[in-house]
Amino acid sequence: MPNSSTSAPPTPESLVFAAYHQPRLEIGDYEIELQHEFHTKDTKDQKDPNHIPLQTFTAKRKFRVEGERFQLKPDDIQAVFPPKGSLGDHSNVLPHIILTHSTLPWERHPDGSDNLRSWLILLVFSEAEKPETKTITLGELSKQGPKFPAISLHGNRKPSDPVNVIDVKRQVLEPLLPTLDDLEMLAHVRRLDFSAKDKQGMSPSDLHESERAVIIANRLPEPGATTTVHLVSVEGRYNKITKKFNFDNAGDDDEIRLVSLTSWRFACISSAQTFANMVKGLEKDHRSFRLPRNSNNDDVEKFLIEGFVPVRHALRQGGKTLSWYRGPFATGTVKDKLTVPVHTSDALLRYYQDVGIFDVGYASAWELGRLMALQSPTFSANLYEWKRLRDQQDKCSQRSEQGDHPLEKPDVKTDMPESVRTWLEQLSYLEGVPFKYLVPDERLLPKESIRFFQVDGKWIRCLLDGAYSIGRITEDDFEYDRKTLLSIPYTHATGILIRSDLVSGYPGLLIDAYSDDGNSHLTELRRQYLSKNILLCIFEGDLYRLDIHQKPEMLHFALELSGNEYHKTLREMQGISPDPNSIQGYLSDQRTIDISTVAGDIHDAFNMGDNELNSGHFALEMIESAEKVSFYRGGT
Repeated sequence: MPNSSTSAPPTPESLVFAAYHQPRLEIGDYEIELQHEFHTKDTKDQKDPNHIPLQTFTAKRKFRVEGERFQLKPDDIQAVFPPKGSLGDHSNVLPHIILTHSTLPWERHPDGSDNLRSWLILLVFSEAEKPETKTITLGELSKQGPKFPAISLHGNRKPSDPVNVIDVKRQVLEPLLPTLDDLEMLAHVRRLDFSAKDKQGMSPSDLHESERAVIIANRLPEPGATTTVHLVSVEGRYNKITKKFNFDNAGDDDEIRLVSLTSWRFACISSAQTFANMVKGLEKDHRSFRLPRNSNNDDVEKFLIEGFVPVRHALRQGGKTLSWYRGPFATGTVKDKLTVPVHTSDALLRYYQDVGIFDVGYASAWELGRLMALQSPTFSANLYEWKRLRDQQDKCSQRSEQGDHPLEKPDVKTDMPESVRTWLEQLSYLEGVPFKYLVPDERLLPKESIRFFQVDGKWIRCLLDGAYSIGRITEDDFEYDRKTLLSIPYTHATGILIRSDLVSGYPGLLIDAYSDDGNSHLTELRRQYLSKNILLCIFEGDLYRLDIHQKPEMLHFALELSGNEYHKTLREMQGISPDPNSIQGYLSDQRTIDISTVAGDIHDAFNMGDNELNSGHFALEMIESAEKVSFYRGGT
């Protein structure tokens, strides 16, 4: 069966945008009191010897609710957009960050009130404005240097704990800061909504995984330049009367200190680096898993077209030669007749007399399986012990049938141990197989490429037989192994290899495979990142169409630009069409967006009257659909 990590999750029915997720308890100190009354129920006569007078027991406990304040753990962040290190043209995109804790933006307050506004904001800096990130202690945070309000530490926080800060001059910071009204629109919750049937089969943690908090920036990146984004805390930094950041009478050149919980960089350089263009660029050359033709020799081309590569081959007698090698990935159906088990890997060598060259692919697979088994002491010991007891039991049964003196049978199950079966099953999915055996030549998988292949089931059988050959010494051992046929848990498999910055730049790519142009979805047997920019996917069945698209969290917020003017085409909301169907405005000199004005225009376009437009509505109108590119057997 496929690995549990690759099994398909329930499919959400819809994507819901909610205004906020209010925490159940505010951050602060609490006291809980528990009272327990104990008395007899059946008798009220105090003179009755069984009577117990009413007794009340009271217990009080104090506790504190805390949350993240000065730092975020890596798993607190699900994704950022534009991706870290991206070089695409994102100059019309409002950067955003997705947090795994859906209540985090509303656990604290920017102005000391109980209003549900985010205490976290994204600040977008150009290369010239980029502040230096410094690491200081919490004790130093408000005692020296640039302006920062006094803080009190609670719980396990100590003055010696480190914290990252940035110092920004007021004249740079002030034009970039949103107002309190803007903050109401710049954070929302994105939730995957599942059917009632799917929810019954999902754990509470699975349901929690479907809800994420999203924080949006209010500034567009500068085109043709590098951009740095900081997620900063503005807890208690706003004035609830003026609804603006409190600078405490700081001058234009005075530095304002902010706590930075995380940051990332990207550049807006080339439209070729956008998601769709990067995916389309993967098939700039042929897509078959083979070396390019580099000679006019038809005999050589016959091997290359089937996915073979030339390799150095050291013969047992000490000689050296050149042989053909093909790993488990073939360009088509393999017609070679092969029988396993074998005594040694030499039995799997193929010799082509017409060209005078060996094929060492299957022999290499067998030898590799044996070496991998020996590298796993637990597997090899369990396999050998089971084989020894299995063979002993079989011999005892034969003697009994022949009328010889019966021997005591060992108490052993004839079925293969589960640990051995599982190890072999994982090996059939090529788990742990060195990359050099999968891609023996870099030219098979050049940079920024996608390669399609068929899994050679015969190569897999040789790999498994090599591992299973542990303890195969005598002819009887061979005969016992021959009776135990090792089955591959899939009949036919195809797959893809992607080598691209797309893999690292867009983590968690969604990849769907189909056997036709309809809805015949193929089961994913294995998905693994072989390196930061190489992705392997194997599917059960014959691959006809492949869809590569972004995860829902990569839905981004964007505007259409025309010089310094922006436009936004509005979509239908709750069955109501907007009037007019688009809004427009002008960027500031710093390329910031007046979020309150945009929200007001959306409100008026839908004639919402006294109904308030919340951050969920705002996000729905500002969102851009995730891009998808499809590959077909004949082309993109």
